[in-house]
Amino acid sequence: MSSTTVRHIVVAMNPRASFGKNEHAGAEVARLLASAGHEVIALREDTYPALENSAREALGSESVLVVVGGDGMVHLGANLAREKGVALGVIPAGTGNDLARHLGLPLGSIPAATAHLIQALESAPQRIDLGVATSPQGVEHPFACVFSAGFDALVNERANTLRLIRGRHRYTVALLIELAKLRPITYTLTIDGVEETGSYLLVAVANSQSFGGGMKVTPDASVVDGKLDVFTLDPLARLAFLRIYPRVFKGLHVSDPRVHIRQARSVQVASEGIVAYADGERLEALPLTVTVEPSRLAVYA
Repeated sequence: MSSTTVRHIVVAMNPRASFGKNEHAGAEVARLLASAGHEVIALREDTYPALENSAREALGSESVLVVVGGDGMVHLGANLAREKGVALGVIPAGTGNDLARHLGLPLGSIPAATAHLIQALESAPQRIDLGVATSPQGVEHPFACVFSAGFDALVNERANTLRLIRGRHRYTVALLIELAKLRPITYTLTIDGVEETGSYLLVAVANSQSFGGGMKVTPDASVVDGKLDVFTLDPLARLAFLRIYPRVFKGLHVSDPRVHIRQARSVQVASEGIVAYADGERLEALPLTVTVEPSRLAVYA
């Protein structure tokens, strides 16, 4: 396949994509992009920090950053694309792939996903919103999908330790483990300047529809509306929680009166001793203020 628009592409490969299942995905993507006529730099490092540093050095002002992996790689890519002002391409090869799902990218086939990207590179990139979680000290954490704090973040932390379980099942097992310690948490939320205090099981601030490998926590969320979807779940008994949980994968949980979703442009989330996650990546302890940067991220999709 030949391309009429030659681009300088930096391909960043996830060292842990699908825990080895897609070990050679990055090399295949780099080969296919080069065969299409693009100038390709392929990067693979042993750790995320090393990969981030190598990609940062390789990116020029006209480069395209292509990340190969799951939402952890999207998180890294969104950070670098925002920092360097470059466009992003995503090849879903991880366990979650939630941004790829939201954008309608081909899943389960590296050649199909790469062919889709090659075609997209012939047109202007889409502009999508980006979430940013900021600490009181001013440390910024850009994210593409969902910011989570509370039980959902605890499940994320547990899931990231379950290396032998793949895909959405990893989150299911992690949820069951944390379910034994289920308890509501008291939060202070400041939503577009209005402060409220409440006890919730789950709190999430979403830019896109899903996290955890297809859990549609905010099924009506949009990455192009310039708004965040604020999700809270009232305290529930374990059995009631288990009844709601399977409905999340189809977004049917929103009909439950204990589920609340509101839109906002700024949300401060505060609670003692709770660590937040975004795109499945550990951030830092609350409080954090989450804002949206409309149309900040250019994505070839």
